[in-house]
Amino acid sequence: MHEIRLLFRKDFFILINNIKLILRNPLRLLPYGALIGYFTFIYWQGSKRRQEAGLRDVQDLRSEGMPETDFAMQNVIGGITLLALGFLVFQLYRATKNNVSFFKMADVNLLFTAPVKPENLLLYYMARSILPSLGGSILFMVYSGSQMASQFELTIGIALFLIIGFALFFFMIFPIRFLIYTLHTKYGVMEYIRGGIIGLGVGLALMIMIPGFMAEKFWQGMFSWVSSPWFDLFPFVGWSRGIMSYAAHGNALLSAAFVGLYGLTYFAVVKLVIQYAGYYYEDVLEATKSNEDKLDKVRGKQEVDEGTYSLNAKKQLALPDFGAGAKAFYWRNYVHSSRQDFHPLFGIYSLSMAGIGIVMAGLSNFDWFSHKVLYFYLLFMLFLYFMAGLGRANIGDLKKPFFILVPASWSAKFWNMIKLDIVQALIFATVLIVPSVFLAHVSLGLIPLFLVGIVVFYLIGFAVNLIPQVALDEGWDRKLIKPFMIGGIFLFGIIPTVILSVLIFIITKQFVWTLFTCVAGMTLVAAILLHVSLDVLKRLEFKEM
Repeated sequence: MHEIRLLFRKDFFILINNIKLILRNPLRLLPYGALIGYFTFIYWQGSKRRQEAGLRDVQDLRSEGMPETDFAMQNVIGGITLLALGFLVFQLYRATKNNVSFFKMADVNLLFTAPVKPENLLLYYMARSILPSLGGSILFMVYSGSQMASQFELTIGIALFLIIGFALFFFMIFPIRFLIYTLHTKYGVMEYIRGGIIGLGVGLALMIMIPGFMAEKFWQGMFSWVSSPWFDLFPFVGWSRGIMSYAAHGNALLSAAFVGLYGLTYFAVVKLVIQYAGYYYEDVLEATKSNEDKLDKVRGKQEVDEGTYSLNAKKQLALPDFGAGAKAFYWRNYVHSSRQDFHPLFGIYSLSMAGIGIVMAGLSNFDWFSHKVLYFYLLFMLFLYFMAGLGRANIGDLKKPFFILVPASWSAKFWNMIKLDIVQALIFATVLIVPSVFLAHVSLGLIPLFLVGIVVFYLIGFAVNLIPQVALDEGWDRKLIKPFMIGGIFLFGIIPTVILSVLIFIITKQFVWTLFTCVAGMTLVAAILLHVSLDVLKRLEFKEM
C-alpha cells in the first residue's frame, strides 16, 4: 500500500508541473477555450430550438393506438452497436498478435529497475488507464450532448451515465487484452483463443444476417436482434449501452446494475492477471517501445517508415524463388504488404473502406440520404489514393541504395515498384464500386470510370512527389524550385481539370459525366507526368531522397 501511495504522489507532482507549464504560457489554453466555446454555442442553440418546439405530447401519441416499429431508430441503435461490436472483436483479435502496455519508456527505465513489487506497479497503472478513457468520454459527451441538445435535455444524471458507459467500455478492453496475452505466455493457448474470437465474429454476423433475411426487407430486420433490449446483457457492448440508455428510460438502478457488472468483471480480470502475469516486464517492453515510437512519428521526431501501422508485423512468409531483376521489387513489396495487413492484396484497411462505401450505397437506395453522399465518398477515395501516391515516393524502394544496382531497365524497375499498388487499388475499387452501383441504382458508367480514376490519381500523386525529388539536388534547389514545380503541375494540370469537371456537373447535373471529365483530364496529366518521371528516374544516384 505504501508503494501505491508513492506512485500516486509521483503522478501528482507530474500534474502540478504540467499546470505550472500551462501557467507560464496561457496561450496553450486558447484552442481548448475555442472548443468549449463552440460546444457551448451549439448546445445553447439546440436548447433554444427545443424550447421553441416544445415537448412532445405523449397523450396524443398514445391516442393514436399501438405505435409501429420505428425501423429508423432501430437501425440507428443497431448500427452503433455493430460498430462497437466490430471494435471489440478487432481489439480482441489484436491481443492475439501483440501485447498491450500501460507504461511509458520513463516507467520502464525508472520504475522497472526500482525495488517495487511488479504486482503493485501493474495494479496501479492498470487502474490509472481509466483516466484517458474518462477524458475521451467527457469530450464525446460534450460533443454529442451539444449536437443532440434539440432532442433531449442533458441533465447531470444523464451526463454522468453517458460518461461512465463510454469510459468503461474502452477502459475494460485493455485489461482483457493484457489477460489474453498473459494466458498465451503462460500456457500457449493462443490458437484456441484466436479460434474463439473468430467464432464470436461469425456468430455476431449471423445475428444480423439471419433476421435480415427473415424480414420482408433486409434493412428492416438486420438489426432487430442486436438493437433489442435483451442484447444489453451482452458483455461490455451491451452493458455500456444499458448504462447509457439511462437517457431514455431514466432507471438509475438498472444502469447502476450494469456498472456493477463492469466492477465484478474488472475484479475478476485483475485477480487473473496478478495470478498468471508473473514477471511480465519482458512481455511489455516491446509493446511499450512500439507505442513510444508511434508517438514520436506522430510528433515528427522520427521519420515514418514502411513498417508504420503494420497489423501483422511478425508474419513469417515462405515464398518460392521468384526470380531476379526488376521482379524482386514486386515481391519485396508483396512481403511488406503481407505484414502491413492480413492479406497482401485485400486486407482489413481495404475491407473497412469498401464496406463503408457499400453501406452508404445501400442506405442511399432506401432514401436515408442523397446519392451525393456516395458520390462524395467516391471522390474522397480518389483523393485518398492521390495522397497515397504522394507518400509512396517518400518510402519504399526509392529510399534504398540497391535500387540503381538491379540489372534491369528503368521502366521495368519503375513498373515493378508500383505494380502491387496498382493491383491493390484495382481490387479495392472493384469491391467498392460494383456493389455500390447496383445497390444505389446509379449509372453503370461509374464502374470503369472509378477503376481508371483511382489508378490515375495514384500515379499523379506518385509522379508529383517523385519528379522534384529525383530531378533536383539537395539544398536550395529543392527549397526554392520544388514549390514552383509542384505549383505549376497543379496550376496548369490538376486545377483546370477540377474546374472543368465542376462546370460539367453544373450544366448536366449528372455525376457520371463529371467523373468522366475529371478522369479524362487527369489521364492526360498522368501521361505527361509519367513520361517525365521515367526520364528523370535515370538520374537517380546514391543520395538521400
